[in-house]
Amino acid sequence: MENRQLLEQHLQEIQVWEKDQKDLWFWEKLGRIPFKLLDKMTPTFIQNKIALLVDELGNYIQSGGKYLINEQAMIQKIRNHSSTEHILGISDIGQIPLEDMITLSDKLQNERVKFATVQGASTGFGGIFTLAIDIPVILGTALKTLQEIAIIHGYDPNDKMERIFIVKCLQFTSADIVGKEAILQELSTMNSTNKATDNMISQLQGWQEVFYTYRDQMGWKKLFQMIPIAGMIFGAYANKGMIQDVAETGIMLYRKRRIYEKLNELDR
Repeated sequence: MENRQLLEQHLQEIQVWEKDQKDLWFWEKLGRIPFKLLDKMTPTFIQNKIALLVDELGNYIQSGGKYLINEQAMIQKIRNHSSTEHILGISDIGQIPLEDMITLSDKLQNERVKFATVQGASTGFGGIFTLAIDIPVILGTALKTLQEIAIIHGYDPNDKMERIFIVKCLQFTSADIVGKEAILQELSTMNSTNKATDNMISQLQGWQEVFYTYRDQMGWKKLFQMIPIAGMIFGAYANKGMIQDVAETGIMLYRKRRIYEKLNELDR
């Protein structure tokens, strides 16, 4: 059984993190400005490719599509690195110690950030023409990372509600102060009623809103990635920061859910 004092201590750390997130809005807004220029400079074939990607990602909420990960491989990975025996499925993972979840999450974040850094550098080498490859790959990496974080905390990304939660994590990463507060409020009631979940589905307004907001959040970083060769540096930096933010958001918001569930179990 988990120690209540330790759980509440971790919960306080998450609450401090949430408060800190609200202080980032100015820099986030500043970073979005150059993309108004980038849209005018981007060739039509890249714009068309991005439009196709938006349509493709639109299927994620409903079915998961090709973005759903191999859950059995992830369960085996958790089984190998957890102190808990007899982990047969995702539901069993929710019972492992929080400290195991933290260790696994930190390890996953480091792995994904390294991958994104290398990937950003390689696509940055070709400038604007490889930028068309970089955007769908980095968004796919973000989705994969958040699904793995969900499983680490004992939640099934095959579930439609979890896919909504994952979209909300993406939105939170790129939202301003008002948006962050609204998303936190929505997520706090997510598990209480089906109506809350239905409201969030209607508020998403499709993947296009998420995609363009997410892309804008990269701002000047991606603008400089358009420069051949020099784009390697900016591409590596942009992708590293993006996946680091996404992973951190997913870890904190999923950890918060799991802590509340563990505290509720102690009260029974």
